[in-house]
Amino acid sequence: MIEALVNAEKFLLLFIQDVIRGPILTPFNIVVTKLGDGGMIWIGIAVILLFPKKTRKIGCMVILSLMGSLLINNLFLKNLVARTRPYDIIGNLIPLIEKPTDYAFPSEHTASSFAAAGILYRKLPRRFGIPAVILAALIGLSRLYLGVHYPSDVLCGAISGIGISYAAEIAVNQLSIYFGGKNDNKEADILR
Repeated sequence: MIEALVNAEKFLLLFIQDVIRGPILTPFNIVVTKLGDGGMIWIGIAVILLFPKKTRKIGCMVILSLMGSLLINNLFLKNLVARTRPYDIIGNLIPLIEKPTDYAFPSEHTASSFAAAGILYRKLPRRFGIPAVILAALIGLSRLYLGVHYPSDVLCGAISGIGISYAAEIAVNQLSIYFGGKNDNKEADILR
């Protein structure tokens, strides 16, 4: 069973390389993946949200979710699982970006993107939340396109990121209550 899943992942990555890669999609996916480098796009969005009082709490949730993803996924799970990158296992697979030096599982680009996008989707109006989720998905898919992650790395990164987003939301709400704030869940009313 596990061998069949691994073979399916290898087949999918080679299919992407041999059939889907092209002169228009390659630069697009390189730009998209760079947006996720170090979570910079999400950090930028969080900083912007910190300025208006109405969205400050949401900005704190995004920052906490990114920190949680860094700790859980990048520092803990990657080193615990220690999964080799696909281009080191699949002889014909050619990565299209500089080879990452850390382990593959889970995809931190995907995890941090879904950690931030999960907050933005739930806490902001849909006209902001839906594009955030679409960007998170594109960042995850770009990791497959570029040949630096297995599909299960991306899938588990997305699941982990969504879970972390809920934990960050709960933690910020509890801290807000503890320090005398309200938990009225109307942070983004000004944007509606």
